[in-house]
This record gives sequence, C-alpha cells and structure tokens, in this order.
Amino acid sequence: MERRRSDGKVGVKRGERARQRVIAWAVHMFTASGAVVGGWCLVAIHRGDYRGAFFGMVLAGVIDAADGPLARLARVKEVLPQFDGTKLDDIVDYLNYVVVPIVLIHAANLLPASVSIWMLPFPLLTSAYRFCHVSAKTPDHFFTGFPSYWNILAFYYYVWGSPLWFNAVFTLFAAIMVLVPIRYLYPSRTRILRPLTIGLGILWAVALLILLWQLPDPSPSLVAWSLLYPIYYTALSFALHWRLLQEGERTSSKA
Repeated sequence: MERRRSDGKVGVKRGERARQRVIAWAVHMFTASGAVVGGWCLVAIHRGDYRGAFFGMVLAGVIDAADGPLARLARVKEVLPQFDGTKLDDIVDYLNYVVVPIVLIHAANLLPASVSIWMLPFPLLTSAYRFCHVSAKTPDHFFTGFPSYWNILAFYYYVWGSPLWFNAVFTLFAAIMVLVPIRYLYPSRTRILRPLTIGLGILWAVALLILLWQLPDPSPSLVAWSLLYPIYYTALSFALHWRLLQEGERTSSKA
C-alpha cells in the first residue's frame, strides 16, 4: 500500500515537472516568435510597405514587453537551466530594435542618399557592442547607454518628415550615445515613478497606433503631442542618472 502511494506521488511530481517544462518551452517559443515578426517586417520593407513594417515593429514590441513577465512567472531559468532565454531575447531584440528599423531608415530614404549606406554601420556596430556588454542592464533595472530604440527614431523620421540632414546628425548622435554609460529607464522594471511611466507609456502607445493608422497623412498636432513621452523618458533618465551619480559620490566620500 505504501509503495503504491509512493509511486503515485512520484508520478504526480513527474507530471508536474513535465507540465512546467511544456509551459517554459511555450514561453521561449513566444519570445522566438518575435524573430518571425522581424522577418515579416524585413519582407514588408523590401516590398515598400513601410506602414506594415511599423505595425510589425509594434507587434514585436508587444511580444518583448510580455515575454519577460511570462518567463519570470514560468520560472524558465529554474525549469530549463540548459537553455539561455536571455540570449534568445537579446538576439530577437537586436533584430527588431536595431536591424529592422535601420534597414527601414535606409530603404525609405530617410537619410541623405550620398551618405545613407555609409552611416548604417554606426548604429549597427554600437548597438551590437552594447547588447553584448555585461552592464547593458544594471542590477537596479536601468539600461546603460542609449537603449537602441531605433524603431522609435525610424518612426518619427517617417511620420514627422524631418529634414534628411537632421536625421543623419541625430542618427550619429544616438549611435554615440549608445556607448556613453548613462543610465536610462527600464520602463516596466525601474521602480522610481514606475506607475506614472507605464501609464504615460500606454497613452503614448495608443497615440502611435493612431498615427500609424493615419498614414500616409498623420496628424501633425498628434505627432507633436506624442513627442512628450520620449522627452519625459529622456529627461527622467538623465535626472535619475545624475542623482545616482551624486549618491555614489557621497557614499565614496563617507567611505
């Protein structure tokens, strides 16, 4: 009798472990689906369907925002220790946040034709460096260096219709800022003002979807208003970075 109970408990444990593994693999497949979306975006760019490519980037962003919480909920590192989900996430993010938007910037003629092809290596290489750096994300949930939001830059270049020379200068500036070790908000994880940041981020995302729906004639006033969130994000990131520097200096002086 006792042996049957023991065998039953072992069977339940095995079944539970199998269920956990299935869920963990499903989460990894969800993350990997972002690469499929990135491939669709590249096809759309090749066809000249830039609106479709931007909608694909939005979908990739939704996947990226959801897979982290799902991975933590499913305890994927514990259940599948042999599989590096962080590396998978970085590969997919580099594709969707760097390669796809940089290709779109070039294909949509958003840079001066005389320099466009020669400027592509700068964001591609600096972002590759930052993705592979051990301090790309800090323990207190900040990004180090401009966090390669090239999809956002590509979007505003496109809907704003900014001068090509401005796009070129700002692209080089952003590529340099990738290498500068300033801390930037991790919107869903940085604790300071997180509810406000997430709430404003949701409103901003809705504004972007409306602008995408309005293409090829987006509302200039909505474009201008939508810029307030990137300004808020950048200003708060710089302010928090400065405060953390000051706190670090005070701690060092006391030691």
